[in-house]
Amino acid sequence: MNTESTVNPPDSGDAEGQANLDSMLKALRPAAGDVASHQGQRCGLVAIVGKPNVGKSTLLNALVGQKISITSRKAQTTRHRITGMRTQGATQFVFVDTPGFQTRHNNALNRSLNKTVKGAVGDVDLILFVVEAGLFNQADAKVLSLLGKDVPTLLVANKLDQVNRRADIAPWLQEMQQRHAFAEFVPMSAKNAKDIERLLGICERFLPEQAWWYAEDELTDRSEKFLAGETVREKLFRLTGDELPYTSTVVIDKFEEEAGRGKQKRLLRIAATIVVERDTHKAMVIGDKGERIKRIGTETRVELEKALDAKVFIELWVKVRSGWADDEARVRSFGYE
Repeated sequence: MNTESTVNPPDSGDAEGQANLDSMLKALRPAAGDVASHQGQRCGLVAIVGKPNVGKSTLLNALVGQKISITSRKAQTTRHRITGMRTQGATQFVFVDTPGFQTRHNNALNRSLNKTVKGAVGDVDLILFVVEAGLFNQADAKVLSLLGKDVPTLLVANKLDQVNRRADIAPWLQEMQQRHAFAEFVPMSAKNAKDIERLLGICERFLPEQAWWYAEDELTDRSEKFLAGETVREKLFRLTGDELPYTSTVVIDKFEEEAGRGKQKRLLRIAATIVVERDTHKAMVIGDKGERIKRIGTETRVELEKALDAKVFIELWVKVRSGWADDEARVRSFGYE
């Protein structure tokens, strides 16, 4: 276990707890014959599942090595199945980030999100079940109930850096062992590079020997247009905090590419509509004298120029569409499966 991910240096008692935790994890680890060998080229699908706000998108970005999935403190930030690839040595990892499983609201949007989660766990080689280290509640249990016994599942106890005493994790892991036949237990922090490398090494053992599915330098199967919409939505949630309901969304109306002039990079012209459910939400997004929507646009432009290596011009509009999140047809028209 990597002690560098703790917030505070462990005291002698915590060091003993760490040793006990390491010993326990070793005992829980499957025998070498239970997992695939390391011979030949490997490639496989790895689903990342869990309730909202346990750090799935942060974990995906860390595993891929670059930001491809948006993050915010707001629950239900991720709404689509996002695939990210990482090719390392002879192994190509194909990670699938899923929305957090929804239990609070039974509307059309949440039914769509839950359908995406269920679809992702059915046809993969490995599942990463992400929880916050030391915590497990009814929402976690609902996600766990979706996981069958046919696909190997790792318990990824994320946010270990927020646990002050490692000794507190050992009894919790023993409880988790009774809940599901996990193939392995991985206490870690998605923000710790050594933990990420350790997780990649564990995942590799479960992937089948087969040819890669993607080119070595590919990072995601999502389009630049999709990334633009997600980036606007991320800035929207980050800059409105808890004021704006999670049902707000973003639709890309225009995404046009032009050749640059001289040494100028390629030019992208983007127009996007932020869809909200009430006039008060519209005013909230626009802000005093348009300052908030201007900042959303500026931060989106700066991030996209860096990510897409292009000059970006972006226009943002705000429209009210009452009840859209409970309208099956409109949910589909906004790009949800």
